Amino acid sequence: MMTATTLNPTNTRPAYQDAVARFSIRDAMAGLRGDLETGLNACVECCDRHTGTGRVALRCVSADEVLTEYSFEDLRDMSARAANVFQAQGIRPGDVIAGLLPRTVELVATVLGAWRLGAVYQPLFTAFGPKAIEHRLKTSGAKLVVTNTAQRPKLDEVEDCPPVALIRKGDEKGDEGLPEGDIDFRAALQAAPTDFDPVMRRGEDLFMMMSTSGTTGLPKGVPVPLRALLAFGAYMRDAIDLRESDVFWNIADPGWAYGLYYALTGPLLLGQPTIFHEGGFNAETTYRLVERLGVTNLAGSPTAYRLLIAAGPEAAEAVRGRLRVVSSAGEPLNPEVMRWFGAHLAVPIHDHYGQTEMGMCVNNHHGLSHPVRPGSSGLAMPGYRVVVLDDDSNELGPNQPGILAIDMAKSPLMWFSGYLNQATPALAGGYYRTGDSVEFEPDGSISFIGRSDDVITSSGYRIGPFDVESALIEHPAVIEAAVIGVPDPERTEIVKAFVILGRGHQGSPELAEELRAHVKRRLSAHAYPKLIDFVAELPKTPSGKIQRFVLRKAEVEKLAQA
Repeated sequence: MMTATTLNPTNTRPAYQDAVARFSIRDAMAGLRGDLETGLNACVECCDRHTGTGRVALRCVSADEVLTEYSFEDLRDMSARAANVFQAQGIRPGDVIAGLLPRTVELVATVLGAWRLGAVYQPLFTAFGPKAIEHRLKTSGAKLVVTNTAQRPKLDEVEDCPPVALIRKGDEKGDEGLPEGDIDFRAALQAAPTDFDPVMRRGEDLFMMMSTSGTTGLPKGVPVPLRALLAFGAYMRDAIDLRESDVFWNIADPGWAYGLYYALTGPLLLGQPTIFHEGGFNAETTYRLVERLGVTNLAGSPTAYRLLIAAGPEAAEAVRGRLRVVSSAGEPLNPEVMRWFGAHLAVPIHDHYGQTEMGMCVNNHHGLSHPVRPGSSGLAMPGYRVVVLDDDSNELGPNQPGILAIDMAKSPLMWFSGYLNQATPALAGGYYRTGDSVEFEPDGSISFIGRSDDVITSSGYRIGPFDVESALIEHPAVIEAAVIGVPDPERTEIVKAFVILGRGHQGSPELAEELRAHVKRRLSAHAYPKLIDFVAELPKTPSGKIQRFVLRKAEVEKLAQA
């Protein structure tokens, strides 16, 4: 039987129902070197236990596309050096170390070094400004920030900033460019010994301190305990279908949950190499690196995939048939994206669902055999029981819209137990409520409707923006779309769409009418967008999620001024 950290040794896919029936948390725990009760260490699980073979653990591609490979032995030595540096700065087990870093080997050394010491790693996305950084550091109580010279000026504007370990450019001499009080991180690493015994912790102890996206108020701290490793490994096995023969690339930034959980922790936990590309995302570079590195297993977000589509079929031709599987997370995957990837890349792309608070839990699993329905978020990952609740916390059956929730008592892989030093109303009555409106299909799969505050009520109908957006994207002129409800005295709300057009298409009243008719045909007469604005961009979080609330606020303000 495969455990949570065992790769599929064959090309066979177990049946989904069989995987659910045989799931055992004891088997999952047996896949770890350590023990949740008596002691384990995340650096051991993700690095040390995979040493001894000289296998590649990390492929780093610089911004100018120079490839450097590091073995598990290299990462073990780096982690020990980093742990020694952190300990010399007074960092103790349980303390938080923040990383404000691009996707480089130093980020990996920082993460693994923190874990080796029994400390907690906090990611800070490099696109954050000083205020966003300040709030997160205050929330976590971080004792140290590791950053580079490009990001360092932001910390000068952070009130009560912790001590800083600075990664300087290679051409800097002496103390030039080293602010007073900062640690020269590279020099300290080089001087530190490669011996450091991993500090054992328990399953409930923390090893990450995440934050919510902050789209509906200030971001909240999300503590991640070591037992979450079981869930991360299960996702890599069951949903990603990571195999020993794969070359895996998750293009998500480890400044966010999907990147840190599944571009770094997950593959290393399974003893598989991961890829870090320091440069920014674009279609041309992505296709070039897929071909150059021989990538077979790709993960990312719908936003990234829509940019690949926008580059056209010609750009995709060079890697057609190279990829074995593609996974998508962050937002619902439009069926048109699935069709395009099948037609032009000859690869199945599957939608996966999760949150920072729990990782991924509902998936169209590449590693398990079950029907995949276009537009579906998939089935609960083995180890989770998901339900749909009404406003009174009653569990609903098929085709009844409600809020997606996790049955805590029957979800042994579920690890979230509440926000840091904050009340968590979403945890009540034995359930964790995600805030996402969904419904069960008769086959047990989940159909995503939208965030509960994104659902549009028009003339008594409840309209999910995702369905309308998907219908719009099916039109050949449309690259991306966002749909909101605009207040209306007669209908409560009317549907409005913000549309980005592809190359060679211009917005016009005629095209707007054509799009309205298209959605009417694809969906229904009540769900089409009565209002359409053609725009050059959409408001998004740094991780690429559309901020519909920004669009709604702007529309309400316009109405107030009218």
